[in-house]
Amino acid sequence: MPIIWASEWIGAAFREKLQSRLEGPSQEDFDIIMGASLTLLALMIGFTFSMAVSRYDLRKSYEEQEANAIGTEYLRAGLLPAAEAGKVKTLLRSYIDLRIVFYEMRDLNQVDQISARTARLEAEMWSVVAAPAAAQATPTAALILSGMNDVINSQGYTQAAWWNRIPIAAWVLLAGLSIFCNVLIGYGCHGRSLSLFLILPIALSLSFFLIADIDSPHRGVIRVVPQNLVSLAASLHAE
Repeated sequence: MPIIWASEWIGAAFREKLQSRLEGPSQEDFDIIMGASLTLLALMIGFTFSMAVSRYDLRKSYEEQEANAIGTEYLRAGLLPAAEAGKVKTLLRSYIDLRIVFYEMRDLNQVDQISARTARLEAEMWSVVAAPAAAQATPTAALILSGMNDVINSQGYTQAAWWNRIPIAAWVLLAGLSIFCNVLIGYGCHGRSLSLFLILPIALSLSFFLIADIDSPHRGVIRVVPQNLVSLAASLHAE
């Protein structure tokens, strides 16, 4: 916000340095330019907010898909022989706990460690269900393999969705356009009212904060809560 606020003062200082006054046709032309610039800024903010919300909804959707895939595979594991069934269920319970940790993790330095542990656990689960299928290819074995494939794929889709962020170029364009619009406002103002100069910078800062908060998977106030995974984990551990 300080940079945006300072840009208004720069515009006002620039007007005073040139000792220029906007009158008649010049004022009308300036009003058209400033109105068009502010409209473009509003559209850019709206489009960027829409991008952030769509990514947030996608992360929520994949969390639900992960819970469904794990729950389905947990039921299918009961079709395996007792030894393999018990091992797969134990691994799935550990796996869902690890996925919950991933969703609730705020320390970005530990995300890579969680991802590595997830990959190792997925490899172990796959090897357990693949061994009976390799020994005897049956429809039941194929069904269990398909379910485990869905579990692993759903985690990959989730990871891709969490990597998909608003491009840096979009943020740079928003910042540049915001500064330009505030310079125009400062140039067109007839006074230096501190309260009036703070209105637009505060509004823009709140908008940018909301967009950045929604677009940040691991940090921020608005985050995806793994309520489906938590509910499923409670039922699996109770069993």
